[in-house]
Amino acid sequence: MADGKQVVMIGATGAVGGEVVKALLGMDSVAGITLIGRQRYEGSSSAKVSQHVADVTDPESYRHLLAGHSHAICTLGVGQPSKEGRAQFLRIDRDLPLAFGLACREAGVGHFQLLSSVGADATSKSFYLRSKGELERGLLALEFARLSLFHPSMILTPTNRYGVSQALTLAVWPWLTPLLAGPLRKFRGVKLARLGQAIALNLDRTALARTGEASEILEWDDFNRICEG
Repeated sequence: MADGKQVVMIGATGAVGGEVVKALLGMDSVAGITLIGRQRYEGSSSAKVSQHVADVTDPESYRHLLAGHSHAICTLGVGQPSKEGRAQFLRIDRDLPLAFGLACREAGVGHFQLLSSVGADATSKSFYLRSKGELERGLLALEFARLSLFHPSMILTPTNRYGVSQALTLAVWPWLTPLLAGPLRKFRGVKLARLGQAIALNLDRTALARTGEASEILEWDDFNRICEG
């Protein structure tokens, strides 16, 4: 292996997480991938992958698995935020990722990557964006050696996963893309596989810091730059 990265991850059974794992498996620089979740990831039998079923709501159930990892990735989140109550959404999308981040930091993980959202802001009037911003603020306070915050807008899945509203979005969004120019480019939709690939390949890149020396916010143009090398 080129540099033997050891990656620990939660959220692998989600749509984005699954694509991240696929991309990680193709990287020579990644020596091992530890997947932690309530269910097993069924997409690979590679010897690189070590799977552990654990209660992600309780860091004590997985804390012992974190030592020795150089990188952590969190793609955990609610698939359809509108279908969840606010308390449950905050628990899954904010509190659990932050608890995972804290446990990783205490275990000595140097680089943490989070799937967040364009427009995340702890002071936003939008409940969704405010919760994402609060999570990011909490992770920044942990002072990782490197923190990568991925800010996609619409994630374009190859199939309709959530019914009529998503079907309409998937049909219309590609037509809107050319209209999103200049400062609006960050709102362009990103294909699911490309986002997963960008998250994985970013492990091999030096920081593209925008918010400080140790943190970086990555948006649509960055995803393409990372994937195209």
